[in-house]
Amino acid sequence: MHPKELTRQALIVDSHADSIVNHVWSGGVSLVDSTTPRECLRRGVQALLRRCGSAGPNHFPLQLNLQRMMSVGMDVVFIAIDVSPAQSARLAYALDGFGALLADLEESGQAVRFVRGTDDIDAARQASMPAILMAIEHAGALMGSLNLLWSLHAFGVRSIGLTHNISSEAADGVAEARDGVGLTQFGVRLVQEMNRLGMLVDLAHVSEGGFYHTLEISARPVIFSHGNARAQCDHPRNLSDDQLRALRENGGVIGLSLVPMFIDPTQPTLKRFLDHVDHVVKVAGIETVGLGSDFDGGGTLLEGVEDYWRITEGLQARGYGEPEIRQILGENTRRVLQAAIG
Repeated sequence: MHPKELTRQALIVDSHADSIVNHVWSGGVSLVDSTTPRECLRRGVQALLRRCGSAGPNHFPLQLNLQRMMSVGMDVVFIAIDVSPAQSARLAYALDGFGALLADLEESGQAVRFVRGTDDIDAARQASMPAILMAIEHAGALMGSLNLLWSLHAFGVRSIGLTHNISSEAADGVAEARDGVGLTQFGVRLVQEMNRLGMLVDLAHVSEGGFYHTLEISARPVIFSHGNARAQCDHPRNLSDDQLRALRENGGVIGLSLVPMFIDPTQPTLKRFLDHVDHVVKVAGIETVGLGSDFDGGGTLLEGVEDYWRITEGLQARGYGEPEIRQILGENTRRVLQAAIG
C-alpha cells in the first residue's frame, strides 16, 4: 500500500504537541486553520504572561492545526500545556489555554471530539473528525492538591506529566535530578489517585529516580510521551535501555519525538529517527513504540503534521509490515490509553 494511503487509513495517535501555546505565541491565530486571528488567543493569562516576558519568545514554526491533521488522517493528538513558566499562576495558565481552545472551536464551528475515554477515539474516527486529549506538563498546576486533580479530571484533562525539566511537588525533573531520589510523598499519592481516576501518567522530563519509582507503584501502564533512545543519542531527555525495558514490563509506550537534538546532535535526519525506532523495537519490542512528535514545541524534523506519511514510508523501506506500522502509528498508544483511562 502507498505510504500516504496507509497513513490515512491507520489510527494515528500523537502523544505530544504544544500547539495551544505556540498559537498564542504566534499572534493568537486559530488552531483550526493557523490563519484566522482569534481574540480568545490574544487575551487572558497565557497572552499576558508572554507580553510580560515570563515565558520568553517562541521561534517554533506552526506545525499542527486541525485542518492539517485531517489532511493526513491524524486521528488523535495530545495537546499539552507546559505550565512550568507560569510559576504561581500555573493552574490559571493551564485553564486559560484550554479555555482559549474551547472558545476558538466555538467561534470556528469546527467539530472536535475530546478524549475522555477510548470510546471517544472510536467515535471521532467514525465521524471523520479530529480528536484532542487535553494534557498538562508539570504537576505544579495542582499546587500540591489532589482536589485540583479531581477538578481537572472532571474538566476533561486525561494526562499529566509529573515534571517538566525543572522539578515539581511530585518529583525531580531531568535538569534538577538528584541521585537516588524518587517521588515525593505527594508524587506517590498523585500517581495512585491518577490510577484510580483513570488518568495517564506521563514520565517525559522526569528524573531516573522518579521514573523507576513511578513504575514500582503504578497499577496501570504509563507513557513517556515525547523522547527518544539514549543509546542512539546521549541526551538526558532520552531513555536508557534499562528504562526502555522497564517501560515494556509496565506495558507502557514511548512516543518517539521529532526534536532534532533528541535524535542526533550533528545529523538529525529521518534516517537517524528511524534508527531510534529500530533500537526501541530491538530493546523493548514493537509494542513499546509510539509517536510523540513535539510539534509546535521543537519537533521540527518534519515541517508539519502533513508530512507524517514520510515516517510510514521510512518504516516500509526498513521492512516493517503493515500491522507493525499500524502499531507504531497509533495502536500501541491506544492500547495504553485503554488500560489507563478506559
